[in-house]
Amino acid sequence: MRIEKSVKCIDCPLKCDIYLTAREMGMEEFLEPAYVYYKKYETICRQGSKIKNATILIQGNAKMFVSGHCSRNIILNILIPSNYIGLISVYGLPDYPYSVSALEDCHTCQIDNEALEQIYLKNEHFMKLLNHAFGSSVANIMDKLISLNQKQIRGRVAESLLYLSRLYDSNSFKLSITRRELGELSAISEENTVRALTELRNEEIISIDGRNIVLKDTDTLARISMNC
Repeated sequence: MRIEKSVKCIDCPLKCDIYLTAREMGMEEFLEPAYVYYKKYETICRQGSKIKNATILIQGNAKMFVSGHCSRNIILNILIPSNYIGLISVYGLPDYPYSVSALEDCHTCQIDNEALEQIYLKNEHFMKLLNHAFGSSVANIMDKLISLNQKQIRGRVAESLLYLSRLYDSNSFKLSITRRELGELSAISEENTVRALTELRNEEIISIDGRNIVLKDTDTLARISMNC
């Protein structure tokens, strides 16, 4: 991890909602952001630790996951640039309920919680933006819980592949996660993940070349993803 504090939001290529709202309110100098760089596999935040900053992912991909019993993880989301980490602090939750780990070298911006809370409380539009983001996150997690509780192995893997396709905005993509992590995204073992992928490939629903995956028949894959 490397920290750089001599940065200005105006120089950032992302221009996140926090900065845009702060600029509108004349509070941009109050932000005092820090750029934090993480190497691949480094932990960005750890489940159960105190939330001190709002973190914006500027470059790279990361995984958000929860750790359960017997060292088994469930990946909730794959984070991409412009995604936030730790916004739940404005709702009175002091600790991270999840961990985030870099899937590749990541560049983040971190803003002190106090500054974020001041903007949140003083700007109705920003409050609505954060409330919408929080509500969407909760809805996604609820959908995932239903999927994990009701769907069979093939349905879970199919759903995960369709999720990644939407994330990368393409039916052809290179996996940024391992087979084991794809299993954690689907809440199944690595062995069952490999077996399901092999079946889908043999049925010519997908093609696989190393980490490169092509969804050849998304309609069939969508039907499989709905199987309980």
